[in-house]
Amino acid sequence: MKQFEPFRLDTVNGCLWRDGVQIPLPPKPFAVLEYLVDHPGRLVTHDELLDALWPETFVQPQVLRTYVLELRKLLGDDAGQPRFIQTLPKRGYCFVAAVMEARVSQPAPVSACVTKPAGFVNRSSELERLQAELNRLTQGQRRVVFITGEAGIGKTALVDAFCRPESLGQSAIVARGQCVPGVGVKEEYYPVMEALGDLCSSADGDAACRVLARIAPAWLARLGRSAETSAGAASDRMPGDLCAALEELAAAKPLILVLEDLHWADASTLNLISALAMRRAPARLMVLATCRSRSVATGHPLKALKQDLRVRRLCEELALAPLTRASVRQLVSGELKQEDLPDGLSAFVHRHSEGNPLFAIAILEHLIAQGCLACSTSDGKTTWQLRTPLDQADAGVPDELAQMVELEIERLTPLEQSVLEAGSLTAVAFSAWAVAAALEKDVAEVEELCDDLARRVHFVERAGEDELPGGNNSTFYVFAHGLYREVLYQRQAVLRRAQRHERIAHRLGILFAGRESDVAREMAMHYEAAGNWERAASALASAARNAERREAHAEAAELREQGQRMERNLKGGANGSEPKNAVKKRQGKT
Repeated sequence: MKQFEPFRLDTVNGCLWRDGVQIPLPPKPFAVLEYLVDHPGRLVTHDELLDALWPETFVQPQVLRTYVLELRKLLGDDAGQPRFIQTLPKRGYCFVAAVMEARVSQPAPVSACVTKPAGFVNRSSELERLQAELNRLTQGQRRVVFITGEAGIGKTALVDAFCRPESLGQSAIVARGQCVPGVGVKEEYYPVMEALGDLCSSADGDAACRVLARIAPAWLARLGRSAETSAGAASDRMPGDLCAALEELAAAKPLILVLEDLHWADASTLNLISALAMRRAPARLMVLATCRSRSVATGHPLKALKQDLRVRRLCEELALAPLTRASVRQLVSGELKQEDLPDGLSAFVHRHSEGNPLFAIAILEHLIAQGCLACSTSDGKTTWQLRTPLDQADAGVPDELAQMVELEIERLTPLEQSVLEAGSLTAVAFSAWAVAAALEKDVAEVEELCDDLARRVHFVERAGEDELPGGNNSTFYVFAHGLYREVLYQRQAVLRRAQRHERIAHRLGILFAGRESDVAREMAMHYEAAGNWERAASALASAARNAERREAHAEAAELREQGQRMERNLKGGANGSEPKNAVKKRQGKT
């Protein structure tokens, strides 16, 4: 545990604390902070940071600026008068605060009345917050709680852990409904009707049916549970009637209405939630809703609902952060049912999953399917062992995740898909000018498209502006997870992908005319990916000369070796195919 001023950096669990409160910090910004804290009081160059955090992967330096900006916001630092991270222009960064070792203190354990199912890790603070909401609920305070986070982060797992009978006992009724993409626009109140059906089929179902029959008969008729209500009345579902019925049910026993994937909900369902939240009478009624944090675009009714309830202080939000390294280790250990894991396995899974539980499990299963991770039995004991070194393992996208990502991508227009595909050509971060060059489109048009995508889809974020030669700026963006970028990269036809790489390299040469050596390495990467090894070799030679001028002799030697490899490909007569090592470098996880 490293301490600097009020902060503690937990390098074992991979998290940041301030005054006993954990600060959510994604894996890559954490890695940047950890490296700087490990090397305080000295210059850490851009190249050193990039090589340490993204080995064997070409990454543009501006992505560091994005992460440092995020760190400054979390630390309350000022770039003009830095207390923690000092920027040394065009060179790198220096961590200027005093760093000392701190005694490790354990966080408070989760309340004994909240139990965790197998495979569920590191959500103690969120479970404690939900328990606090339940305590308020039992005192007659109606509650609306949004659990938010990216796909696969564990929203449903958290709800399952909280709603387990072992946790709630017989003290509350739980009714669950699921929103389905495409269904909400065709069928009003779809998740609400599913929740009512769940309620009427529960142990408390008879009481629920009696209350609905008396106060909200049209809703009961829609469930097919009342033969006495006319067809005309069955179509007249009044939200106020259902609110009154649910409140009466909650008078006998606290009622938790769980609605999942609310970003797919219809407007009628959202209006009902608003009505339940704003009614003034006390009620032991909770709406517990899950939704993706970045799938709600401007103008989406869910965004308006959340903002309205937040302003009125009628809702709470639990935003789920990625799992820490220690939690991923715990997750892997639980999945394999083995305490002592092979060296480097949990670190590999954490790095490539970036703390996403769904991705972590899929990557683990991918390693097993490949035969990289296999089990053997000795003396009746099963042990998992590595059969292939992890640095030689194929860290491609597992089929299950690739299909999930494809479904999300296919919901976009063909033009939006092309924009994201072009963005995937430049690894971690991509600039609007590069996408425009790849697609041969106007930069301003591309920026508008990218900004719109960053507002609507959860896996792309607007990261800042990149200064180009001549004083112009171009907005750049970051893929929230490397797996999305890989799927977008691989779904492009090889010839089209090569053409786009070539256009980006050509545009780089134009933008940096007279200063090509500054971007020669990046140009070489694109030319190599395009199969144009002659130009790649020429760019690498230029980059090597530039490194020699900076007295970076080791870098220059590496660049010359890469250039010689390109020349050997030329002499061998190879043409138009993409070298495997180029693919591997670009596909390094981010």
